[in-house]
Amino acid sequence: MLQEDPSLGPNSWLVEEMHDLYRESPSLVSESWRVYFDSRNGVSTPAVLHATNGAANGVAAALVPAAATATPASPGPAPAPSPAPAVPPPIIPVGGESSVLRGVASKIVSNMELSLTVPTATSVRDVPTKLLEVQRNIINNHLKRTRGGKVSFTHVIGYAIVKALGDVPAMRNTFSRDDSGHPLLVRNTNVGLGIAVDMVKNDGSRSLVVPCIKDANMLSFRAFYNAYEVLIAKARTNKLAVEDFAGVTVSITNPGGIGTRHSVPRLMPGQAAIIGLGAIDYPAAFMAADPAKLAEMGISKTVTVTSTYDHRIIQGAESGMFLERVQRLLTGDDDFYDDIFTSMTIPYEPARWHRDSNPVDALRGAVVKAAAAQEILNAYRSRGHLIADLDPLDIMDRGLPAELDPATYDLSIRDLDRDIYTGMVAGKDHHILGELLSIVRDAYCRTVGIEYMHIMDPVQKKWIQQHVEGVDTRLNVNEQRHILSRLNAAEAFEKFLAKRYPGTKRFGLEGGESAMVILDAVLDEAAKAGLAEAVIGMPHRGRLNTLVNVVNKSVNQVFREFEDIVSGTVYGSGDVKYHLGATGRYVGMSGEGIDVSLAPNPSHLEAVDPVVEGITRAKLDALNEPGGTRVLPLLMHGDAAFIGQGVVAETLNLSQLAGYKTGGTIHLVINNQVGFTTNPESARSSVYCTDVAKMVQAPIFHVNGDDPEACYRVGRLAFEFRQVWKKDVVIDMVCYRKHGHNEGDEPRYTQPLMYENIDSHPSVRELYTRNLVGRGDITQEEADRAAADFDARMQSALDETRAEKEAAGEHSGTRKAANENDRASPFDIVSTGVNRDVLDRIA
Repeated sequence: MLQEDPSLGPNSWLVEEMHDLYRESPSLVSESWRVYFDSRNGVSTPAVLHATNGAANGVAAALVPAAATATPASPGPAPAPSPAPAVPPPIIPVGGESSVLRGVASKIVSNMELSLTVPTATSVRDVPTKLLEVQRNIINNHLKRTRGGKVSFTHVIGYAIVKALGDVPAMRNTFSRDDSGHPLLVRNTNVGLGIAVDMVKNDGSRSLVVPCIKDANMLSFRAFYNAYEVLIAKARTNKLAVEDFAGVTVSITNPGGIGTRHSVPRLMPGQAAIIGLGAIDYPAAFMAADPAKLAEMGISKTVTVTSTYDHRIIQGAESGMFLERVQRLLTGDDDFYDDIFTSMTIPYEPARWHRDSNPVDALRGAVVKAAAAQEILNAYRSRGHLIADLDPLDIMDRGLPAELDPATYDLSIRDLDRDIYTGMVAGKDHHILGELLSIVRDAYCRTVGIEYMHIMDPVQKKWIQQHVEGVDTRLNVNEQRHILSRLNAAEAFEKFLAKRYPGTKRFGLEGGESAMVILDAVLDEAAKAGLAEAVIGMPHRGRLNTLVNVVNKSVNQVFREFEDIVSGTVYGSGDVKYHLGATGRYVGMSGEGIDVSLAPNPSHLEAVDPVVEGITRAKLDALNEPGGTRVLPLLMHGDAAFIGQGVVAETLNLSQLAGYKTGGTIHLVINNQVGFTTNPESARSSVYCTDVAKMVQAPIFHVNGDDPEACYRVGRLAFEFRQVWKKDVVIDMVCYRKHGHNEGDEPRYTQPLMYENIDSHPSVRELYTRNLVGRGDITQEEADRAAADFDARMQSALDETRAEKEAAGEHSGTRKAANENDRASPFDIVSTGVNRDVLDRIA
């Protein structure tokens, strides 16, 4: 018979079951169980004798009771129980039968009889769950939109229990005895939190295991959530190891999962308390009531929390204080939900607990609530962008403005279930307040923030509202894979150049790869709309990427230019690549194509803007469509240049004049949040770098560059607005710059904190891949194959280019020139058809 192990508490029945399998054949149990049973049976196995930091030592450490680690006192034997009374013979009803309980069933009997030696008491408290429900909904909606996963009520309540155990330390204490049988109070520093898991065996019977989250009070919510999920996954797949069970001091059980209001469990020796979580529901008297009436009365669901504790060392007042602390945390005290949101990187402020205010006069109450709903609706349309999740680096300060706080309008969480007149929003004039807030937050406060209420034309404002409020923004799998392919192409191109030509200037797009997604969306829509051509003007940042992945310039040609730069014989500083133009044809996901030209830009920055507008107007005039929309001007900008160079304002100012109209320009600002070495707060007086565009009443779409799906949607919406209203549209894509102004600069001298963040920040492609895999939209293998395929094609193109150089006799990157004049110029001497003296006079 295996000797009892008191450290395993309520899990000792499982030890008996695993030991039966072990005796049948050691191979039937995992290595950690084999090591454990060998050591308990006194067998000297290699794993036990020679493991240095392996399973045996880990198990041995894990199996030290929590009480023993806290106080240097070894538990002694309990006082001998009184002789058991004679057991009367069983009474078996007619037709019934009996059987002897053996094995695991017998062990459970022993455990329950042993639990009778622990004198317990139970405290009960009903806790309102309305705020908990609201916060969980916010968290899970964010997870659904990003990396997937779900937070349960038990995760949050369990974390509140852990925090409350820290605030009421008496609840962490356990009881023991010394070698002489004297009672001991053991003060535990940390909490070993047991999670009761109901397991269904292969034969249909049920059993309870209680694995342990070690040092639970030392964990952030994210770490607690992850540890909890790991234990549950191991329990469901029967992979719990022996060390997973040791060290439980307090456990939580969830009878509410099967609808029980509350239960009174039994403690095993070594446990301080068991906290029971009942069903979350309305009080019984209201369970069949009209939901509208419940909302009107402000009645919310509750959960019954019980604390069954060892009464020898914990008093009723302490248990009551503990439950009161749990309630206060679940209603938002001490920034409880703020800490959870921060830990889970939820980029919003949590809802707040406020006393309900609902006038007795129903008509007056309806009018007051409707007026409040109108105010907050207008506030979100005007200012929702201020709390949008726009910054991948989370540098922006996004405190909740008072005008976006429902409490400002005397609205509480109880109002979230009330039906209120709102005026026409998303096709309805009445909304449950919670639904209304969800609609406007999804439209204006997620990873897209929109500024458009400065537009004077109410029809244009209504058009935007109809296209963003209550609209399903989900993309299908083909669209998601297409977006991922654009990110793969953009990132692989930059990485390939960085690896093959280290230290060479390329003004890379790393951190802003979603710009390629926006361009793809705009040009694909333009192609489907039958536009004749798109004319692009841009600065140096990302120019090579645009040339290759948008204008379809040959990768081989780019490599030829780099090979010449490496030789140092032709292109000098290498800047010429970032000024030249090109023409090509772009084919999008739809299969439709459009001619694309990238205008030369000798200045690096904004001098090209009016040039592109002039090219576009000339092409429209040639089509006999002055001011038409069949040629699309698309200007790309840096954030500092867009606000800092006067030519931008001048170009915008001309955009609606009859002699200069081009059917509306789409402006894409690649907002790195730094201009050369200048931070935004030192570069402008306005809130955004795009505020200058308000002068022409252009709508401004701010979008988080780390959300390529949002970038894709914004690109399509911007094009549609331009086509309908023939006006300029601005897309402000907030991102970051992976390197300095160019790859030879060291940005950490001037932005050390920003670049500390950037150094640990995953790329756009990595994040998007992680999100797609987490949501189950694609597999990791699909994503890896796509990235590897593009890199292989790049390598093939480079090998081909270098082979051509070898064939031409250009060994080691050196061009052979016919004479010194050829060596001094990158251009061949050609006949222009104009005499030199004529050109001299013109110059």
